[in-house]
Amino acid sequence: MKGTICVITGSRAEYGLLRPLLLRLQADPEIALEILVTGMHLAPEFGGTYREIEADGLHIGERVETLLSSDTPVGVSKAIGLGVIGIADALARRGPDMVVLLGDRFEIFAAAQAAMIAQIPIAHIGGGDIGAGTYDNVIRHCLTKMASLHFVTHEAARTRVLQLGERPEHVIDAGSLSVDNINTVPLLTREALSARLDWSVSDGDLLAVTYHPLTIQQADGMAELNALLTALDRYAETSAVRIVFTMANADNGGRGVNAALTSYVSSRPHTHLVPSLGQQGYLSLVHYAAMVVGNSSSGIYEAAYLGTPTVDIGSRQSGRMAPASVVRSAAQPDAILAAMNAAREIDMQAVDMIYGDGHAAGVIHEALRRHLGGRELIEKTFVDRIEAT
Repeated sequence: MKGTICVITGSRAEYGLLRPLLLRLQADPEIALEILVTGMHLAPEFGGTYREIEADGLHIGERVETLLSSDTPVGVSKAIGLGVIGIADALARRGPDMVVLLGDRFEIFAAAQAAMIAQIPIAHIGGGDIGAGTYDNVIRHCLTKMASLHFVTHEAARTRVLQLGERPEHVIDAGSLSVDNINTVPLLTREALSARLDWSVSDGDLLAVTYHPLTIQQADGMAELNALLTALDRYAETSAVRIVFTMANADNGGRGVNAALTSYVSSRPHTHLVPSLGQQGYLSLVHYAAMVVGNSSSGIYEAAYLGTPTVDIGSRQSGRMAPASVVRSAAQPDAILAAMNAAREIDMQAVDMIYGDGHAAGVIHEALRRHLGGRELIEKTFVDRIEAT
């Protein structure tokens, strides 16, 4: 008898990471795969990215609308509530044996609450990382405590998950799924990428820029964004550039960031703003870029494997383990400009790859098969790591 695994996804970036695992699970005759789509995937303003899932030949079993027109703290809290209600109903209809979640976004937090109360074991991908400036950092650790099976991307993250009291046999260093994608997704040519964008990427150094809001310190986030845009203007004065911005996520303040970017590109013909490029388009963009700039985790996880240096700005990714191709910068125009110039000098051939060898999907798949239906995932125990004082 097949066991049923429900994988829940709410954003383009998270689906891009899950894709190689989903394709493996779908091909497994001993597993019935259910895909539940929610959050940004269903919102036209963020590109309606559920269509990318369907284009990959994956069947969407449930769609749960959660996003409101507000991205204030109250609006996000209400979206979490809608997510818990809608996902609880969907899980009751589908009755999966396990739920798989990735990352640390608020819609995934809602999914974990619904699954935990329904006593459905949770497998979580990406625990143990640390960051700053967002409540994602707190959500990530909360998800660790609600989950029973953990797939981390590096050994330092595994140590942190163990510190949270998890059983060592249930904490697996699988590496990053992003590397699986890089090894298997065929990249577009520059010409094909330009055709997809309907905008040339070939006239000068190409920059891939993504900036997400700081959900804890929103005013600081907008100041960081303004510093980044000022630095990009100054960089463009000395170099011929083409700049592609991808839109911010649907976090607190995300719509404000996207409005500022829309205004910025409207008067600068060397810039372009897209809601979503899809996995193939985004990986191709990063591959051809002279550098990735902003505060997205893709600059940490993926860019080095594509041969591209990163300038990481501000606090959002601070604390996250990064390869030597990442230049950290304070969110000030002079510092950002200096970091961009430093990134151009990095020898990418000398950079060590720290997030695995591209076999994460296989490691996760086999562990899910091994634990599917096991009672040990439902009856969690806390493992003390230090003596009481």
